[in-house]
Amino acid sequence: MLSRRHFLTATMALSAIAQGTFDGRWARAAAQQALSESDLLDMPATGNVTLVHLTDIHAQLVPLYFREPSVNLGAGAAAGLPPHLTGAAFLAHYGIAPGSASAYALSSQDYAALAQSYGRMGGLDRIATIVKRIRAERGPNMLFLDSGDTWQGSYTALQTNAQDMVTAFNALAPDAMTGHWEFTYGAERVKEIIDGLPFPFLAGNIYDAEWNEPAFEAYRIFERGGVKVAVIGQAFPYTPIANPRWMFPNWSFGIREEDVARNVAAARAAGAELVVLLSHNGFDVDRAMAARVAGIDVILTGHTHDALPEIVLVGKTILVASGSHGKFVSRLDLDVRDGGVKGYSYRLIPVFSDIIAPDPEMARLVGELRAPYEAELKRELATAETLLYRRGNFNGTFDDLICRALLEERDAQIALSPGFRWGTSVLPGQKITVEDLYNACAMTYPAAYRSTMTGTTLKDILEDVADNLFNKDPYYQQGGDMVRVGGMGYTIDPAAAMGGRISAMTLLETGEAIDPAKSYVVAGWGSVNEGTEGPPVWDVVQDYLGKHPSVRVDDNTTVKIAG
Repeated sequence: MLSRRHFLTATMALSAIAQGTFDGRWARAAAQQALSESDLLDMPATGNVTLVHLTDIHAQLVPLYFREPSVNLGAGAAAGLPPHLTGAAFLAHYGIAPGSASAYALSSQDYAALAQSYGRMGGLDRIATIVKRIRAERGPNMLFLDSGDTWQGSYTALQTNAQDMVTAFNALAPDAMTGHWEFTYGAERVKEIIDGLPFPFLAGNIYDAEWNEPAFEAYRIFERGGVKVAVIGQAFPYTPIANPRWMFPNWSFGIREEDVARNVAAARAAGAELVVLLSHNGFDVDRAMAARVAGIDVILTGHTHDALPEIVLVGKTILVASGSHGKFVSRLDLDVRDGGVKGYSYRLIPVFSDIIAPDPEMARLVGELRAPYEAELKRELATAETLLYRRGNFNGTFDDLICRALLEERDAQIALSPGFRWGTSVLPGQKITVEDLYNACAMTYPAAYRSTMTGTTLKDILEDVADNLFNKDPYYQQGGDMVRVGGMGYTIDPAAAMGGRISAMTLLETGEAIDPAKSYVVAGWGSVNEGTEGPPVWDVVQDYLGKHPSVRVDDNTTVKIAG
C-alpha cells in the first residue's frame, strides 16, 4: 500500500519538474522521483555567520493549514512590489510553476485542491529538526532569532497564560526574540516571563513612560564565526493602538527611528561587524527604515506575515521575510570580513510536515504540553463545506463565519470582525474543531459587544482602518487587514486620501444606503476599550455552529474595490 508520505514525496518530486528554474535541488530530486528532507534542507555553507529566522508562529505547536492571501495591495511606492503580489502574479514574478509544492506553500492559487496532495505545514517538532540540523552543521557560527508574535494565538496558549509556548521555545533555544501580541498578556505577566527567559528579549523602541527611558534591553552583541554580531530588537511600534493600552499602561511604543540609528552607531562603536535588526515593524516599514537608517546589514522582518522566497535588497541592507504560523524557517548564510558583508546565500525552508521528520524530544514535549487539553481541542463543532481562511486585505471566510454568528446570536444589523492576520485554515469537508475556532480568536480581550453606532461612526471606523493599511507613508501603516463587515457592503478606493476611501455603504438586509445620522445595532469583538462587556466570541460562534452543523461560506463580494 502506498503511504501518504510516499505519495507526497512522489507528487512533490513530479511537481518539481516544472519548477526547476526556481530551485535546482528540487528539479534534481524530481529526476530521481523522490523528495527527501535533505532536498529541503541541504544548503552549501557560505561564509562564517548563519542567521536562522522564525516569526509570527502565533502559538501553533502542531502542523496546520494556512492559506496565503489572494489580495495584498501595496500603497505608495510599495504598490506592485513584493510582498504585494499574490496568486498568478506572485508565481510569475518568482518563476514558480502553478500546482507545484512552492506554489502551494507560497500562494493562494488552487489552495484547497493542492492541500489534499501536499498536506499540512509547520509543527514545532519539525521546526526543531530544522534548527538542530543547521545548528549541528554550523555550530558556533549560527544565531537563531525570533521576531515575535510567538506566545499568542491558540487554545493552549490562552489556557496556560502563554506558558506552553514559553516552555517549548526555551527548549528550542533561540538566541533572542522581540514581540507584539506577547504584550496582550499584560505587563506583569510579560515581565514575569521575560525575567525567566534563558535568552534576551530585545525591544529598544519601548520606553518606561514614567521615567522616559528604555524599558527593555535594546541590543545584544554575540560572537559568531569570529565576528561580533549586534542584534537590535524592534517590537511592534503601534502596540498601544492595535491592542489595549490599559494592559501595559506604563510602556510607550514607537518606531523611534532615531533610537535605532543611535543603537546601530553604539553597536558599531562596540566593535560590531554585522548589525541585524530583529524586527516586528512589518515589511513596508522595514523597507522604508532600511533606506533611512544607515549601517543595518540585515533586517529580519515580522508582523505582516509575508513569506518571500528571495531576499529583498535595499541599498546594502538585506531584508528577510519568513512567513507565519511556522510554515517556514529562513536560513541566511553571510560572509562577513574586513568590516562588512562580502557575500551571502539564502534559503526559505518550507516546513512540509509529511517530509520533515519530527524531532523526538520536541514531539514528546509538545505532546505533554497539549495532553491536558487534547479532548477539548479535538471536539467537533460543525463541518466546513467550503474553505475557511482569514488572510486577505478585505475579506476572509473565517471572519465571515464569525460575522454571521455575531449577527444571529447577538441580534444585530451589522457585524464587525477585526482584520487580524493570525488564524489557521479549514479545508472543505473537514470538521471545524474547538482548536480551529480558537486558532481564529484566542486572545485575552474576547468580549463580543453589542452596541449602537451611527452611519457616520461606521464610516469613520472603516476610514481609520483603511488609512492604517493604505497610507502612502509606510511609517503610518499598522500592518493589519481591513475590519471585516457582516450585514453591510461598501466600496473602497485604497489610493484615495484619508476620509475619501469609503463610499456606497449599504445595509444588505434592506438594500438601503447607510444613513450617516441613523443609528444601527452593531455586534463585534476584539475591542481595545477597557470594560467592554459581552460573552467571549468563541462562545458566540459555538452557539451559532450548534444551530448550523454544516457551514458554507463563499467568498465575500460585498466589498467593492475601486480603481
